[in-house]
Amino acid sequence: MGRIGKRSLKIPSGVEVKTGAGIVTVKGPKGLLTQAILPVVKIVIDNQQVTTNCDLDDRESGALQGTYNALIKNMITGVTIGFEKNLELVGVGYRAQMQGKKLQLQVGYSHLVDIEPPEGVEFSVAGNNKIKIIGIDAQKVGQIASEIRLVREVEPYKGKGIKYANEIVRRKAGKAAKAAAGGAA
Repeated sequence: MGRIGKRSLKIPSGVEVKTGAGIVTVKGPKGLLTQAILPVVKIVIDNQQVTTNCDLDDRESGALQGTYNALIKNMITGVTIGFEKNLELVGVGYRAQMQGKKLQLQVGYSHLVDIEPPEGVEFSVAGNNKIKIIGIDAQKVGQIASEIRLVREVEPYKGKGIKYANEIVRRKAGKAAKAAAGGAA
């Protein structure tokens, strides 16, 4: 069995964790999150600690125990601190702006791309080329960040596109560099 599922999670002050009818609910200062739980894994709450217990001793049950433990940990982090993803637009004329709650991107297409935030997620733009995605649900924040990035993926020759702020883009040499190096046969 793995170690992730066996760890106990401390419940910070101001956070309330409840279980019942196959659902775990975490309520904190930033909001409320719920997660459906399969009956194979039992959630035990006592003395400001949350632990996951597994009835069966097979591989799938152990994997589910670790998954639910990680999900509950993310829920507790989300309602206390929140999650954030940062994106950067790289390219001449590439810019982002807010249009009400929507994010409007100009990334080299003949039209503007509008992106509506899902429930519980907010966008903010710093300058013209930095996008910040903020929310309490780690899955939603990561998913919308990935979808925004897919609007214009970073291409490897000039490095133009939408990338994560800490992402390192591996650049390729173009045809001219290959020919100058004696690559012609």
